[in-house]
Amino acid sequence: MSRINAIILDWAGTTVDYGCFAPVNAFISAFESFGIKANIEETRAPMGLPKRKHIEKMLENMGRSYTQKEVEQIYARFEPALFKVLPSHAEPLPGVIEAIEKIREMGIAIGSTTGYTQAMMDVVVPLAKEKGYAPDCVVCPDDTNEMGRPYPYMLWRNLEKLGISSIHKVLKVGDTEADMHEGKNAGCLCAGVLKGSSMLALNGDEETARQKYMEAGADYVIEDISELPALIKSLNQKEGV
Repeated sequence: MSRINAIILDWAGTTVDYGCFAPVNAFISAFESFGIKANIEETRAPMGLPKRKHIEKMLENMGRSYTQKEVEQIYARFEPALFKVLPSHAEPLPGVIEAIEKIREMGIAIGSTTGYTQAMMDVVVPLAKEKGYAPDCVVCPDDTNEMGRPYPYMLWRNLEKLGISSIHKVLKVGDTEADMHEGKNAGCLCAGVLKGSSMLALNGDEETARQKYMEAGADYVIEDISELPALIKSLNQKEGV
């Protein structure tokens, strides 16, 4: 394993939007408009995927057959519902700003991936920046021909933007199974975050959430983002740097 030169962070549930509630509420509202009652578990289970894929997975998990036209109809209700609440869900999670400052002092590049579209991130990114959080780059499914998580392409695009020579120099950090799958498919180390995460909200207790992260491929699970600088330092000390 090479020295960690970059971290790639998820957005909602990892660095902003404690509990990842903006998309949850928008999905439930969109499904209800078609007479489909989606519970919290069904809504959270696919979290981290591109939003149309999220809708498909919800329908599959409900045992419903569907057409792409029906997916688009639900998405057409989901998108405006999400845009309505996004501005109030761009607050950095506790400890994020301080952790990022420490990581920057270590000379670590900071990238990000998301299941949100570019238009959605055009709302979130400037608001988060105003509140003190701004990664070096943001990559959306729009940037990779709609092939977001669990595909590795958004992570690899971060490497290109950040000028990182090897995926083995990267630590992926997120709050969902899809984040862990993205990192494992890309070939890097992965860390799941507990506090404020969709994983914890889905599973109800930290022990179960930790186990689910490990089953999804996580190499590490941290209590909250404030533990990230220490994890990076420990990993790099193991490399003798």
